[in-house]
Amino acid sequence: MSSMDIDDILASVDRDNYASSPESTALDHQQLTRLWVAERGVSELLPWPGSLMERMMERVRKQVENIEDLTASSYENSMDNDSYNNNNNNTTTSTNNINNTNPKQTLNLKLSILQTDLSRTQYLIRSYLRQRLSKITKFAMHYLVLVSSSSSTQQTNNSIDAGTRTEDTIPDISSLSSSSSLTAPLSPSEAQFLYSHQYLLASHYRLSFLASFPPQLRRLDDNAGGTSMIQGPDMKEIVFVRVLVPEVTLVVPADETYPDEAFGTTMRMGEVWAGRWEGIKRAWERGEVEVL
Repeated sequence: MSSMDIDDILASVDRDNYASSPESTALDHQQLTRLWVAERGVSELLPWPGSLMERMMERVRKQVENIEDLTASSYENSMDNDSYNNNNNNTTTSTNNINNTNPKQTLNLKLSILQTDLSRTQYLIRSYLRQRLSKITKFAMHYLVLVSSSSSTQQTNNSIDAGTRTEDTIPDISSLSSSSSLTAPLSPSEAQFLYSHQYLLASHYRLSFLASFPPQLRRLDDNAGGTSMIQGPDMKEIVFVRVLVPEVTLVVPADETYPDEAFGTTMRMGEVWAGRWEGIKRAWERGEVEVL
């Protein structure tokens, strides 16, 4: 069977069951693939694509329903054929088997293609979510402070008394999980998971050893002496990108050495470059480059 025949099978299911066109489905799948590659390529947690993930999850749900319906139809047709064949002589049975072979094979082939396409999409979504969760757990306090500070809920008191538990000093962002704009770059579900995960971890640390420390040393975000305990992603990490527009200029962010932002080398369309994520991030957000 040619690739066009396979595309026609998938497109027929899309037209019958999805609100979006097959072209939109293919575009969303390509966009999710690029986001997955970018999430694996950079150390920072990228913004949550809420609308895209809602559409992808809805398509997965409907495709599962389609597969279940086709499987039930295949089973019913098989039972009907067996019952019909048992009530006829050998010659009639042989003729009917020949006539029914082609439709049954077509239905089985359609099921196989749909299941393969579903497995591909599910793998992509699972791998994408696992990559995000690994970053969330690795830089838990960083994103807790980031989300809480952006929503004006950060606790500013850096000292705790003897009766305060370590987990009580963690910024509570659980109340923000109703809005994705308040939890950016996390999704509301990720924000809820992050707070619950870090709360349990802080409770474990307190019961294991932090309870024996002086009160001022029981925080997980302590920055005494000018050294912060919070570990964040490395923005200077090298990433490989391909240019998608006529030209893009690398940005050299301001730091302790160079207080002013500057512009570096100009990249041309189709070129592949290796550069620091902090200098390419803005171009990626504008869709001018893709991470490889």
